[in-house]
Amino acid sequence: KATVSVLYWEKVPPPPYFTTEKKSTRNMKYIAAFLLAKMTKDQPKAEDLKTILSSVDCTVDDDRLADFIAQIEGKDVNELIVAGGSKLASFGGGGGGGAAA
Repeated sequence: KATVSVLYWEKVPPPPYFTTEKKSTRNMKYIAAFLLAKMTKDQPKAEDLKTILSSVDCTVDDDRLADFIAQIEGKDVNELIVAGGSKLASFGGGGGGGAAA
């Protein structure tokens, strides 16, 4: 990326939070594929998630998928959703005010 300086173009390295390296083992595409598969199967397997993800041209990292399956194995999906919802509540909410009339 480049930023405009007053006199010339200057190359600036990206901030550390824009790294391409993913440190988390969780990924929303695996969660979404799992929830879709859960609608038709009691306990979706990795192959079911791969089928769903490949149908929309998503790349699948087998190690990350295996980690995801291991983390949710034997857990109730409804309990996971409730636990995740309470974590999202800490983000707050609300939108901007309406325009003045």
